[in-house]
Amino acid sequence: MKRSDQLERIHQQMAEREKGYRAKALKLYPHVCASCGREFEGSKLKELTVHHKDHNHQNNPPDGSNWELLCVYCHDHEHEKQKMKGFNTTADDSFESKGFSAFGALDSLFGNKDE
Repeated sequence: MKRSDQLERIHQQMAEREKGYRAKALKLYPHVCASCGREFEGSKLKELTVHHKDHNHQNNPPDGSNWELLCVYCHDHEHEKQKMKGFNTTADDSFESKGFSAFGALDSLFGNKDE
């Protein structure tokens, strides 16, 4: 199987899983962002997302106790707060950035402090 086929299959599985718990969350909770309090209806409802409180997307209890509805902006903010705290516990920890680091060689410019 080609890598692109595998990636497409993974995206489809994620979308199907999300439809399931998102639909349940939208039935359980009022269509209001739990963080900023903004209300959503009609075509704007797509901007309301399901946030997993424990950051584990596999933990989807039927009572919805691990979910909260957040607007896309508050959802992004919540994940950024976790990254800043050092608690980024995404389901896929295998991703490692290989890109440019502005401070990657900074230590080499100052030499060894032990000398």
